[in-house]
Order: sequence, then C-alpha cells, then structure tokens
Amino acid sequence: MRDAYHEELDSIGDGLVEMARLVGSAIGRATTAILDADLKLAESVIEADQKVDELQHDLEARAIALLARQQPVATDLRIVVTSLRMSADLERSGDLAQHVAKLARLRFPERAVPQYLHATILEMGQLAQRLMAKAAEVIITKDVDLALQLEQDDDEMDLLHRTLFQHLIDDRWKHGIETAVDVTLLGRYYERYADHAVAVAKRVVYLVTGEHADEIQQQQDVPPAVGGTEQG
Repeated sequence: MRDAYHEELDSIGDGLVEMARLVGSAIGRATTAILDADLKLAESVIEADQKVDELQHDLEARAIALLARQQPVATDLRIVVTSLRMSADLERSGDLAQHVAKLARLRFPERAVPQYLHATILEMGQLAQRLMAKAAEVIITKDVDLALQLEQDDDEMDLLHRTLFQHLIDDRWKHGIETAVDVTLLGRYYERYADHAVAVAKRVVYLVTGEHADEIQQQQDVPPAVGGTEQG
C-alpha cells in the first residue's frame, strides 16, 4: 500500500516535469510565431495549451485524492501542497505562451514587432525557455542551489524588459499606439512567464528545506561576524 502511495507521489512530480517541458516548448514556438508572423505555428501553440490544462486538472485531482485518502504529514504533505501550487504556476506559464501566440494570430499577416526589436524579443523568448528548462531540472533534481540561481537569472529578463520599455518611451518611436501596446503586452508576458519559472524553483526550495527561498537567501547574505578569532 505504501509503495503505491509513493509511486503516486512520484507520478505527481513526473506530471510537473511534463508540464514544465510543454510550456517551455510553447514559449519558444510562440516566440518564433510572433517574430515570423507564422499563423500555423501560432495556432499549434494555442491548441497545445489544452494539453497543459488537462495535465494540471489531472494532477490537481490526484493530489486532492491523496490528501483525502492518505492524510500525508511532514515532508509528504509539503510535496502534495507544493505540487498543487507549482502546477498553477506552470499552467499560468502556458497561458502566457498562448497569449504571445494569440497576438501573432491577431496581427497576421502583419508582424506585431518592429524589425529593430526582433533581437530583444528573441532574447526574451530564449531566456524564458532556458528558465523553464532550469525549473524542470530543479523539480527533477531537488537541487536547492540551482533553484536559488533562478532568481539571479531572472534579473536578466528584468533588464531586457526595461530595455524594451525604453524604446517605447523614446521620442523617436514612430510605430504608432497599436504597436506600442503590442510590444508592451509582449514584454509583460515574458516578464511574468519568467516570474512563474522562478516561483516554481522557489517552491522546490520550500519542499526540500521547509524554509522559504527568500529566508535562505537572507541567511546567505549575512556577513560573517567580525572578531572572535583566537591568537596563539
């Protein structure tokens, strides 16, 4: 009975990894669709989000069933509750990738992004995909140090987001209000996607240690005490 219980716990983790991989692929394909005005690719991203939703609903149902049947405590309880929260973050990431694809579809056959901003959006998309791949690795390995690195990696996304915004408020902007709104939304989608990847990693930290990632980082940032050394 206990073997079946732990197999079910493991399967919940496997479901989270599959969700992370699906939404990672989705943001990469959505980025290509928005930059290339690829309607077929955009449609495929939009349709594929249903699989992410189905996985989340299945994972949620299994987690709630485990809570009801097994009444887990301590670490096992953290696994179930944290997994529910991670699945919500991953599902929202899939929605954000879908939003990028829907914008590509809305503007087709035109391109939503001015050519000179393509490199920035491409970099944001690639970074988002890398962050989610790292989040998936954290779920598998339970590597706390790797999980804590994600927040530092997210600083790069914040910088790209600010760079994009600087273009929008530049007096030389000449692409109109509609394009400015599109680019603003895109920047927000990528920035929020990265936040969800970081949130997944932080939840793994809590799962493993029982402490919140922010608390651990604060402890690491405390300078060593001065003095107290012995002299011979």
